[in-house]
Amino acid sequence: MPKYSKHAGFLLATLFFATASFAADPERGTVIRETPLYVSPDLSSQRVGTATRGRDIPLIKERSVIDGKPWALILATVEAGELNSKEITGWVESRMLVTTATPNGDQVIFGEAVDSERQAEERGGRRHAAEDAMRLYYRVYEYFPNSPLAPEALWRAADIRWQLEKSGVLQRPSSRELNPDLRTQIGDETMKEIRKKYPHTKWDDLAAYDMLDNKICFDWKGEASCPEKESDIYEKYAREHPQSPKAAEALYNAAYRQAALVDIYKSYRQTDKSERARKKGLELAQEVVTRFPDTDWKSRAATLAYAMQQNIPVYGNGNPNSTPTP
Repeated sequence: MPKYSKHAGFLLATLFFATASFAADPERGTVIRETPLYVSPDLSSQRVGTATRGRDIPLIKERSVIDGKPWALILATVEAGELNSKEITGWVESRMLVTTATPNGDQVIFGEAVDSERQAEERGGRRHAAEDAMRLYYRVYEYFPNSPLAPEALWRAADIRWQLEKSGVLQRPSSRELNPDLRTQIGDETMKEIRKKYPHTKWDDLAAYDMLDNKICFDWKGEASCPEKESDIYEKYAREHPQSPKAAEALYNAAYRQAALVDIYKSYRQTDKSERARKKGLELAQEVVTRFPDTDWKSRAATLAYAMQQNIPVYGNGNPNSTPTP
C-alpha cells in the first residue's frame, strides 16, 4: 500500500465526514489506554489532544495502515479542564481502540474496567483510575446492551459514581445535618436507570440499597432520632429485598442501630426505651445469625448480641471507635 500523504489524509477525512451521516449504525468505541491524538497518522506529527480510558468515541471516521501500523481517524471526547470536555478529531493508533465491531469487545472493555477499579483501590494507584473504571463499565452497557456483562457493568458504573459523589457530599458541612433532606443529595439517575432496566434482579436490589444513603444521617450527634429512623429503613429493606446480596448487611445495620439506641437512651436516663431497644436489637441480631449462617454477618451479629447481653457499649463515650455506619 502506498505511503499515506498527510495532506491527502485531510481531504479523505473531509470526504468521509461528509458521507458518514448516511451510515445507519456508525461504529463507536473507546480506548483502553490513555492515547495521544495526532493531526495525521504519524507519531512525529502534532498532537491535538489525548483520549482517556472509557471516553466515548461516537464516530470512527476512517481506518488506514501506514508502514504496517494500523491507524484510525476518530471523533473523540477529551478533557478540557477540570470539569469540562470537548469533541475533537484526530488520529490514534487503532490497537488501543476497542469498538462495537471488535470481536469480544465487551469482554475486553470490561476487563480493562476491572483492572482500573483494582488500581483505584490500591494505595498510590493510578490517578483518576476510579473515573476510568466508571466510564469503561458504562461503555460496556452502552455499546453492548445484549451482552451478559451489561447488567453488572451498568451496576458497577453506577456504584462507582455513587461512591465518588458520596465522598464529596461527606466533605461538605451539610453532611452533619440530622435531617438528610437538608444536605446535598447524591445523584441517583443511574441507579434509577438500573432499577427500571432490570427490575426484580440483584442489580435492582443493589441499586436500592445504595440509594438508602440519601435517607440516613452521616452524623448522629448522640441523638436518638437518626438511628430510630434508620433501623426501620434498613429492616424494611431487608423485608422487601429478602434475596438481595445486601439483605444480611441491611438486617445487621438495623440491629446495630438498636444496639446504639440502648446506649443513647441510657445517656438520657430513658431506661424503658433502652430495654426495648435491647430486645429489638437481640431479635434482629439473632435473625441475622439464623438466616445468614454462611456469611461474615453471622459472626458480626453474634458479637453485637454479646455486647448487648453483657452491657458492653457499642456507641458513644463507652466505645470511642463507634460510628453511625458500621
